[in-house]
Amino acid sequence: MKNKPIYVEISIDEDIERVWEASQNPTLHEQWDLRFSSITYLPKEENEAQLFEYKTNIGFGLAIAGWGKSVGTFHAKDESRTSSLHFGTNHPLSPIKEGKGYWKYIPEHNTTKFFTQYDYDVQFGTLGKLIDKIVFRPLMGWATALSFDVLKRWLEKGDTPSAQYSRFFTHWIITLLFVFVWIYQGLVPKLIMMHPEEIALTSAIIPLELSEASIMVATIGILEIIFGFIWIVYQNKRSLLKLQLVLLPLLTILAITADYSVLTHPFNPITFNLSLIVLTIAGLLSSKDIPTAKSCKRVR
Repeated sequence: MKNKPIYVEISIDEDIERVWEASQNPTLHEQWDLRFSSITYLPKEENEAQLFEYKTNIGFGLAIAGWGKSVGTFHAKDESRTSSLHFGTNHPLSPIKEGKGYWKYIPEHNTTKFFTQYDYDVQFGTLGKLIDKIVFRPLMGWATALSFDVLKRWLEKGDTPSAQYSRFFTHWIITLLFVFVWIYQGLVPKLIMMHPEEIALTSAIIPLELSEASIMVATIGILEIIFGFIWIVYQNKRSLLKLQLVLLPLLTILAITADYSVLTHPFNPITFNLSLIVLTIAGLLSSKDIPTAKSCKRVR
């Protein structure tokens, strides 16, 4: 079964000339489009298609290079513009072999409807098609939509792409860290290992028998794991960050009150929780006006 082409649409509160320039000028284009690290136009003859080379850094010093051909056309009747694209690569690490698509720009009052649709053939046969359907194509659609929102914010608010991506990746690195911390803290020391120190601290805070303290520790572990998963599914991360600014100092005070000797331990509640509090504050500061792929329409 053939996969559906990738489609992304967004309305930008700017005139068509600015949207056209920001997407057709390679120096500007490579700043906001997450899919490309660099775009280089090749010398162009009059009345011929514009040829270009692109490069995408994939980490660990590796980059995928490819070629492209772009043709921009102007439609006088409705003043819309279309840029058709033919692209491909022979790089052995690229899932994409060759593809085609277009960008279209439609002026609507004081806004520009900017949308794209593209499709491509993949390498590596049946395995390549499976990987593309499950992983790569959804990732490409998401990256295109996120990039369009970055472009929109840049043109409308003057918020540079580099600043937007810095906030975006900082926010998600911190989010994934908290997912790991809460799930790990609930799963390993409280459920799997049932660490004696966890039981001792719980008993010191709430006078309980050993069996009751063990049940309480397990319950707290389950709650921490649930909170970790809430970090994954709950959209309003700022609310979770604000909640942590209450929870983390409270947990620190309870631990120290229960047993002052924990202050002598490595990675004790002061050093560990204080680090998490600082990261929570950093998360709050970086979580304003984060670009999102959800602002784009993904179906025609």
